[in-house]
Amino acid sequence: MGAALLRVSKLQDKWRVKLAKALESKNSRKTSKGGRFKKWAEKYAMFLLPFITVLREGLEAVVFIGGVALGLPATAIPLAVVTGLAGGCLIGFLIYKGGNLASIQIFLIVSTCFLYLVAAGLFSKAVWLFEMDKWNKIIGGDASETGAGPGSYDLRKSVWHVNCCSPDLNGGGGWGIFNSLFGWQNSATIGSVVSYNLYWVVVIIGFLTMRYSEKKGHWPFLKRNAAASKAEDDSSSQEGTSIGAADIEKTASESRGVSAKVRSTDSQGG
Repeated sequence: MGAALLRVSKLQDKWRVKLAKALESKNSRKTSKGGRFKKWAEKYAMFLLPFITVLREGLEAVVFIGGVALGLPATAIPLAVVTGLAGGCLIGFLIYKGGNLASIQIFLIVSTCFLYLVAAGLFSKAVWLFEMDKWNKIIGGDASETGAGPGSYDLRKSVWHVNCCSPDLNGGGGWGIFNSLFGWQNSATIGSVVSYNLYWVVVIIGFLTMRYSEKKGHWPFLKRNAAASKAEDDSSSQEGTSIGAADIEKTASESRGVSAKVRSTDSQGG
């Protein structure tokens, strides 16, 4: 997804052509229901994608608020809902205005980097949760109940630990937000650190591989596409054939000129 976002600026012309064809296309002949639905979806694709995305996020927000509100009084819900709606409207307004003022390429780069940071945190957090589950089984309880000090983490697998800034204590606060977005933990393990760095290594290798494929026309350690090679061979053979035909025609014209000179010389001598 991140790679596709970074390629949006290169695909703008292609999208314009597709959108123009979709808007100007007319059902001149009878098509099946599936074909009509496909054309309709292509025509309103730029509306359907944001609509479905916002709808999905809204349903998730309702589920999360409902889950959190089970243990809270009803008076705690309105303020959170109003604050969330105001924050969403403000962010949407800033994105709209910023999109008109800033370059779309800069926006896509920033959003893609943010997307990769979130994904890296999720991957590292998943490995950390597996390790903490194993530690909880060893101590026979929930390690977070012991606080943020000794006993709340496995010293054998610990890379570093701070006795504060825990996203699991007192509601997490700001550290809980960092935990949700970037996978922050106040106790880093070998698995979480290695998985975080391994994720970025894979991303870097992926981008380098795609760049190699765009430049060379094939993936590393693989042969070129047979169709592309055949097309190049055909083009080169056509060029060679055209050059050969031109040489033959030139030679023939030169021979005709020589024959005409010989005939003129013979007629003058006679």
